[in-house]
Amino acid sequence: MAQPPHRPGQRDLTTGPIASALLAFALPTLGSNVLQSMNGSINAIWVGRFLGEGAIAATSNTNIIMFLMFGAVFGFGMAATILVGQSWGRRDVDSARRAFGSAIGLVIGTAIVVAALGWAFAPDILRALATPGDALPLAQTYLRVIFLGLPASMVLVLVFMGLRGTGDSLTPLWFMGLSVVLDAGLNPLLIAGLGPFPRMGIAGSATATLIANVVAVAAVAAYIHLRDLPLRLKGSELRYLLPERALVRTILAKGLPIGAQMIVISVAGLTMVGLVNRHGIETVAAYGITLQLWAYIQMPALAIGAAVSAMAAQNIGAARWDRVARITRAGLFYNVVMTGALVAAVLLFERPVFALFVGGHSPALPIARHISLIATWSFILFGATMVLFGVVRANGAVLGPLVILFVAMFPVRLGVALALKPLLGVDALWWSFPAGSAANLLLASLFYRYGGWRKGALYVPASPEPEQEAGTVLEPVGTLRPVR
Repeated sequence: MAQPPHRPGQRDLTTGPIASALLAFALPTLGSNVLQSMNGSINAIWVGRFLGEGAIAATSNTNIIMFLMFGAVFGFGMAATILVGQSWGRRDVDSARRAFGSAIGLVIGTAIVVAALGWAFAPDILRALATPGDALPLAQTYLRVIFLGLPASMVLVLVFMGLRGTGDSLTPLWFMGLSVVLDAGLNPLLIAGLGPFPRMGIAGSATATLIANVVAVAAVAAYIHLRDLPLRLKGSELRYLLPERALVRTILAKGLPIGAQMIVISVAGLTMVGLVNRHGIETVAAYGITLQLWAYIQMPALAIGAAVSAMAAQNIGAARWDRVARITRAGLFYNVVMTGALVAAVLLFERPVFALFVGGHSPALPIARHISLIATWSFILFGATMVLFGVVRANGAVLGPLVILFVAMFPVRLGVALALKPLLGVDALWWSFPAGSAANLLLASLFYRYGGWRKGALYVPASPEPEQEAGTVLEPVGTLRPVR
């Protein structure tokens, strides 16, 4: 079978040792995730030090909202990543480009609509969250500017996901680094008006993020074109940016349930924020900085889950089902080792880390440490769930994880928070996190073992105008079936 040309950073994940390939693919993804989290934390430090605890509370409320908006378009990107990965595993480069182009077109259109609605309804959204009065004006200003940058940030994430589908986890790392350097560097300049820059307050932090994402999108697009990477679109291929009807149906059929999973998580998070907001600004600030810490702790799990999904998708596309179970076991092992080690380190050194955000004498500091002690360990369970979900999603099984997440987030997590509140007070909110994570893992394990996700295969519908390039192999992909 003809092999498409490989570029630096790309990996064929269908051959060779599994454990070492998984680790080599996951580490750059982990680096990207750590950089992204560092960016958020550095920005939170600038906001907290320049503008105070009210601004921290405002950004924590806004970040949860943006996660919800992100879920509205993230599913399209994940569906495209699965299609790209399976197409790449079959060495069908044209199908990978068609899926990627259609997803880009869908995401740009959706993000523009979401951004416009978010700008218009920002005050209503924040009031519905019971955002503290002191933080409301700041949160509204910050949220509206962040909404303006939503299209660029969504396209950047989608490009990174598509590249990982082809086995390239290094390119996203470099351009995530560019975005982080710009964002973190511009934050203090625009917040405080240093040098020739205007003093914009909390809007300056959001504007720095907007500028960084726009520059990074332009730079990575130019890089993909100049290096002729597999997902580059040029000449007649630019028509792929106008989504094909058949591809839209496929992406929507898989992407909407994945997006709904993000929305379930977001709504649960928003509900939790609403409950936390009723306990005063110190507790809100403590929860906000705890979320910053948790963003780091979940990074290994997310990186391993992404690597497992990319490896599984390529192997399913290549009909290498004998390797999929081994990929799952390797992912679970690495999650326990990496996430467990990070949880232990964080619990040992959490006081100086929390003090970076609010200072060593803030009343929010002991509250944040108490939250972390109760709930942080549950991210080991979260990581195992991400591995299992990553494998089943690689074959287009998205409804099972959606139902599992809904049950774990609402009847379990929020149910525990409300049921135990008369007995434990505010601690019931923190204990609900381990309860939800345990339920999530139990149900995900049962679905992985007994669910029907192995049947069938996801594929890119035939192009209405097939054009075969040199080095591209087009195969009857709809006939692939798993070997059990």
